[in-house]
Amino acid sequence: MGNRGERAVAALLSSRNDGPTIDMGSNQPKRTVEEHVAHWLKELGLIYSFKVQPIAPNRKEYEVRIQRTAESASVFLTDVGFGVSQILPVLVLLFYVPEGSTVILEQPEIHLHPAVQAGLADVFIDAIKRRKVQIVLESHSEHLLQRLQRRMAEFTLNPEKSIDPETIKLYFTSIKAGRSELTTLELDEYGNIGNWPAGFFGNAFEEAAAKMKAEMKRKMQQQ
Repeated sequence: MGNRGERAVAALLSSRNDGPTIDMGSNQPKRTVEEHVAHWLKELGLIYSFKVQPIAPNRKEYEVRIQRTAESASVFLTDVGFGVSQILPVLVLLFYVPEGSTVILEQPEIHLHPAVQAGLADVFIDAIKRRKVQIVLESHSEHLLQRLQRRMAEFTLNPEKSIDPETIKLYFTSIKAGRSELTTLELDEYGNIGNWPAGFFGNAFEEAAAKMKAEMKRKMQQQ
């Protein structure tokens, strides 16, 4: 695959030669890369069905066809919004690379709505556990981070979806004297961060309190 995911469909076609390779656990049949990618696109709520097929009988050119819902017509990948085409190469890469590979991703959450950003954490955990890949990720997503923290807190409670905090390392990047500086964030066994930089994500409680105060003032003015 290319650095921008431009050969994702070619990788899916190539993976067909290997047959089912994704181990789904005891007493479960293995999945092909294509099946597992389709599973995650549906699990994330982005599509209903996903197919890679020839553009016409006996042709070697292929197209991606997608159904957004069970009732909707099949359309081209380019007709379903930028989010699906953005996340497709990420999914293909995670489940196509050889086991034990290192995958580097830069802000894969861009153009995705908050629920899908959070779901990406589950995708990464799945790839780590099933394929033993190491993921180096740059992200600005609070939603992704919070889902990851939740899965660390659930360790031992939810074996299928959770992850051992010992396998996760978080770093905060700041600029000092014109140079990037990494600060290792202190994680406890429940996914809590002990030294998170103050104000990075803002203060949600302060915003909610200010909103309520403004609402009360406006209601008093209307009386």
